[in-house]
Amino acid sequence: MQAKDAVGKYGERVVARDLAARGWEVLDRNWRCPHGELDVVAREPATDTVVFVEVKTRRSTAYGHPAEAITRTKLGRLRRLAFAWLAAHDRRAAAVRIDVAAVLVPRSGAARVEYVRAVG
Repeated sequence: MQAKDAVGKYGERVVARDLAARGWEVLDRNWRCPHGELDVVAREPATDTVVFVEVKTRRSTAYGHPAEAITRTKLGRLRRLAFAWLAAHDRRAAAVRIDVAAVLVPRSGAARVEYVRAVG
């Protein structure tokens, strides 16, 4: 399980760096509450949107695309977590959104990140 956890943490770091390079403000990482954990919370400056980014990292697509891991149950949990984060932080934004960052980590070369916007 440690190798899987390391791959997941690597994917989260890749996404946080990528968002920052795009000019987004990373507000929080690995935020926890009794309902679970949010991977990355960021602000998209162009639209003043707080975006809750669920990161799914895989080494291959042998078991499907990483974004396919977002089930209806997981999406409901992400919504509850987003509301909990907003309630715990004094942060104003024009809008709120949940995105998925699908990260593929090949055996060699750079990780590839694909964003699926507004999943819920």
